[in-house]
Amino acid sequence: MDQLLQTWNALDLRRRIILVLAVAATLAAVLALARVATKPGMALLYSGLDPSAAGEVVGALEQMGVESEIRGDAIYVPEDARDRVRLSLARDGLPRQGPVGYELLDGLSGFNATSDMFDAAYWRAKEGELARSILASPGVRSARVHLAVGSRRPFARSAAQPTASVTVTMGGGGLTSAQATAIRYMVALAVADLSPDQVAVIDSRNGVVLAPGSETPMASALTEAAEREAKIKAEIEDLLAARVGRDKARVSVTVETDLEGETLTERIVQPDSRVTLHSDTEEIRDSSTGTEPGVTIASELPEGAAGEGGASTAERTETRERLNYDYSELLRETVRAPGAIKRISVAVLVDGIVTEDASGEPVWAERPAEELEALRELVVAAVGFDEARGDIVTVDSMQFQPDAMPGTEAEANGIMQFLERNAMTLIQIGVLSLVALILAFTVIRPMLSRRSREDEAALMGELLGADAEVPGGAGAGAGDEGATELLEPQPTITESLRLTVAEQTDETVALLQEWLEGDGEAAEEEAA
Repeated sequence: MDQLLQTWNALDLRRRIILVLAVAATLAAVLALARVATKPGMALLYSGLDPSAAGEVVGALEQMGVESEIRGDAIYVPEDARDRVRLSLARDGLPRQGPVGYELLDGLSGFNATSDMFDAAYWRAKEGELARSILASPGVRSARVHLAVGSRRPFARSAAQPTASVTVTMGGGGLTSAQATAIRYMVALAVADLSPDQVAVIDSRNGVVLAPGSETPMASALTEAAEREAKIKAEIEDLLAARVGRDKARVSVTVETDLEGETLTERIVQPDSRVTLHSDTEEIRDSSTGTEPGVTIASELPEGAAGEGGASTAERTETRERLNYDYSELLRETVRAPGAIKRISVAVLVDGIVTEDASGEPVWAERPAEELEALRELVVAAVGFDEARGDIVTVDSMQFQPDAMPGTEAEANGIMQFLERNAMTLIQIGVLSLVALILAFTVIRPMLSRRSREDEAALMGELLGADAEVPGGAGAGAGDEGATELLEPQPTITESLRLTVAEQTDETVALLQEWLEGDGEAAEEEAA
């Protein structure tokens, strides 16, 4: 402690200021280094949230007293508290997923809401519920639904046709036509009088997937054919990869479909199979009895003079039968929609076999015909080959051309992942450590050791005499600015002695002789 006080007292004002600033900078660097080193790692809490939902999460974190960082649309919290924070936020219903649904209607009452206000809130709630249902589909990141439903007027002859549009953002990849069709029918079935053809489905990245009125039978058939081709191609590639290896086969599939639809009605009458449908029998009987006047001379006489005629009887029987017959018939109606397969064409290109010769050079050879035939049989069985339909399957072996820039995909190991996550922290630690070392070795240490070197130089001056020149000492000239520079390297006491003895040999010998004589006189006095 005394040495530090002596060193401090020996410094001038300028050096004291420099020393104080250097010590303060070193302490600040050390404190910052300790803070960075002890700071916990930050882990991702949520990302991709809506601004409103993100604001609610940040407000809840501030109330909980949890440190957080916002990087773009991502929220980071200390790694050791991430799981606990997620559970606490989930208990409070945060973050709110998707738009608001039917809960909008909870705040409406008959006293403060008109019919127009209720209709607007109802359709807004309907849009929110549909968006929630779409978000439940796998791969969907966000969704918005817009319904255009006209208000019903009492004296209008017909109501306006409702329409709808759906905007979907996928987390990865694009929205397929099958998913768009499912979304279209889900929205159409949720709104009364809404036709599926009046629903537009839009992918925010790839544009319109289904436009209004695009769901025609022909368009559906083309989409189905494309999906069928992709499915057959993937199945064949997986099948061939087990034998020839991955990326050793190229497959092209073409499915020709019939784009015309027709309805067939067939009526077959069987005349041999007569069937009685109705039978009606009618029988008529008629009988009459009377006298038949005789034609005689007496009949021409006056009344009373003619004689009576003979008696007569008449009977009639009539039977009628009516039968209604019908023949059995077969009525058959067949509806053929567009999309029937007309022909399937498959072309498979397989790479050959690569071996090494005696010198180690790669040698390419075509695959044997027997192997190609076996691969063709596998492809034929996989695609459902029909010779009568005109299907074609071709398998050939040719040499593949190497890629222009061959390379392997770099896989990040544990150390690389650690460096990526903590790159900025490591850079901060390195910079602060470098600053602390520079300040300690270039400012503080030279200033603390300068006093001892000056004392040594003064002692040498006393030993060599006031007129002797001591290299690097106080006698080197107090007015020399180069000797008083703070960062100038100074020679040690041993080096100074060697230089002095080499330059001033006579003075050194005289000094030693005087010292020896002084020691001899002192010894005689002690002996006396």
